[in-house]
Amino acid sequence: MGKLADIKVVDLTQFLPGPMMTVMMADHGAQVMKVEPAAGDPARDMLPKEGNGDDAHSVWFANLNRGKRSFVLDLKSEEGKAELAKLCAEADVFVEGFRPGVMKRLGFDYDSVKAIKPDIVYCSISAFGQEGELAHHPAHDMAVQALAGFLSVNDGADGTPVVPGAPSADMAAGLTGLSAVLMALLSRDRTGEGAYIDCAMFDAMLPWCAHTAGSAIAGGESPKSTSQRSLGGAGFYQIYKTKDGKHVALGGREMKFARTLLTALGREDLIAHAEREAGEQSDLIAFLADTFSSKTRREWIAWFADKDVAFSPVLDFREALDQPHIAERGLLVEDESGAHHIASPIRFAGTQFTPSKTPALGEN
Repeated sequence: MGKLADIKVVDLTQFLPGPMMTVMMADHGAQVMKVEPAAGDPARDMLPKEGNGDDAHSVWFANLNRGKRSFVLDLKSEEGKAELAKLCAEADVFVEGFRPGVMKRLGFDYDSVKAIKPDIVYCSISAFGQEGELAHHPAHDMAVQALAGFLSVNDGADGTPVVPGAPSADMAAGLTGLSAVLMALLSRDRTGEGAYIDCAMFDAMLPWCAHTAGSAIAGGESPKSTSQRSLGGAGFYQIYKTKDGKHVALGGREMKFARTLLTALGREDLIAHAEREAGEQSDLIAFLADTFSSKTRREWIAWFADKDVAFSPVLDFREALDQPHIAERGLLVEDESGAHHIASPIRFAGTQFTPSKTPALGEN
């Protein structure tokens, strides 16, 4: 039995933040009742898909909704509302991801659900929260990152912001929502009282800049990537192009790594450059860029094999998922139909992850 085996969750979320949060609960035994409209969660139609015929599922949908039960309810009808009320009466947790005000119009805001189940833990996930001037502003992940300042330092060498490779605001909200729900459940065990959680993608993302935006947080100037150790201003936290047009990364700024690498390269004179402030290491960066361009990525992997340096080749997802480390850790697994799943990152000693079935639309 999973750690959350006795917990029942009513899940009205779609796409990414909410489903990511609730699939981690389902992976560990929670009974997640996914309520969908007649057309289903739009993620069901996202390509690519695995499987045949009726058993084919979107990889996106399957990885974020395995182990859940699917209920199709028309929440604008009296019958649909009555069925949702029945689910609420048995639930420990209620999660929704609509724009602020929608659940109140449907008759299932926190006060309404609390009247049905007094100790409910109710979590609303939105872009900007339930109140404030941005509360009703439409936004997905990148727009939230833009307004939170993160895109300003997600830039290329010319300072132009680029589309981020990870939906950080979505994922931050899912993780923050999960943490808040689990805290509320722990508190409920002691007090018997439920809770309302206003989880905003914007709010959840903001603390992620504490190590880079200190100057702005303290009331000063906004940081620039070229003057930040973690954003491109340091030689040993940097990406370099190799002879074959691929890339490698140095990902550790500790001086022990600088001494090891620069000694091996015969440039002890540059060790002092690695101690300079970020933004003042141009000579070191230029040397390393020239050096890495002299060999292929494969040659550098072999060269670094016996050196204690935080070095990594930059891999694409196919290369990353084919690494022996993935198999050794059991991080990519197949369900009973042969479809592939990324394993739950929450691991407990003595347990092995097995992906549960992906629900067909309305099968429950």
